[in-house]
Amino acid sequence: MEVRQLGGSDLRVSAVCLGTMTFGQQNSEAESHALLDLAMARGVNFIDTAEMYPVPPRAETCGRSESIIGTWLRGRPREQVVIATKVAGPARSMDWIRGGPLSLDRDNIRVAVEGSLRRLQTDYIDLYQIHWPARNQPMFGQWRFDDAAEREATPIREQLEAMAELVREGKIRYVGLSNEHPWGVMEFLRHARELGLPRVVSVQNAYNLLNRNFEYTLAETCFREQIGLMPYSVLAFGHLTGKYLVDPPAQGRLSLFPAFGQRYGKANVQPAVQAYAALAREAGLSPATLAQAFVAGRPFVASTIVGATSPAQLEENLAACARVLEPAVVAQVDALHLQFTNPAP
Repeated sequence: MEVRQLGGSDLRVSAVCLGTMTFGQQNSEAESHALLDLAMARGVNFIDTAEMYPVPPRAETCGRSESIIGTWLRGRPREQVVIATKVAGPARSMDWIRGGPLSLDRDNIRVAVEGSLRRLQTDYIDLYQIHWPARNQPMFGQWRFDDAAEREATPIREQLEAMAELVREGKIRYVGLSNEHPWGVMEFLRHARELGLPRVVSVQNAYNLLNRNFEYTLAETCFREQIGLMPYSVLAFGHLTGKYLVDPPAQGRLSLFPAFGQRYGKANVQPAVQAYAALAREAGLSPATLAQAFVAGRPFVASTIVGATSPAQLEENLAACARVLEPAVVAQVDALHLQFTNPAP
């Protein structure tokens, strides 16, 4: 497993990161521990979670993913594992998280960190990420900015100052962002530069064959500012495996939790999936291998987040991310992208 530097940090992370949003919902504690063991045995040292996981979020399961990682982490050499987690942002109707956080202010961030540390059974978090911005912006399937939805939000400076306190106290090592847009990234960087606050080192955004917005919006920023992309949803909620083409009600996250279909229910998604699946067959690959190998091979990707609900699925995903696509196949992917441009932003 290749190991890379994460952005401008000194964190050395595996080229694949194990995402854990199924832990405690689709996977039991024992199953989750087995997946963690297998990932470590295959060279994965990077684990991503969040205080609100598992997904879909519910009061009964909130924090369970972190707790499962914590029981696995207990007794292991802490320095061998890079742990990333996230503080939930506001306005997502989850009143069971800190009483329904209305902001990402100092008190909310501190309470969230303390909770994550307790559940993870660790003294520090390697990468602490803001799960989504406090301010109004399009995300999770929304595709344009709506100024009529403007709302009060904790200023970015205050968020970063709260993070700086936690860095000084040794509770977190580095700061990352998630579901962010160029304006937000540049504001975090501006305040870091002007006030001597921690620089963000990563951004975790959706990126896959159906959504390559990162290339249009953030790739140059991240290149010039040494920020690593941690792409999530590389299989587009299972669409890019091709299984829903063959069997629409096939078992998977989309069939189990249909509310998550807003991003992938748009008109050109199915024709694009059909085209990519056909290209995969022509190249002698499974659709899932094509999709994951393409993302993992992008030069701006620091570590590709993969999920799995079984050891066999994890093995398949790891092998796919290690696959190097032929230049001719990449050129064909790009040609299809120009035909079906970002059908699931």
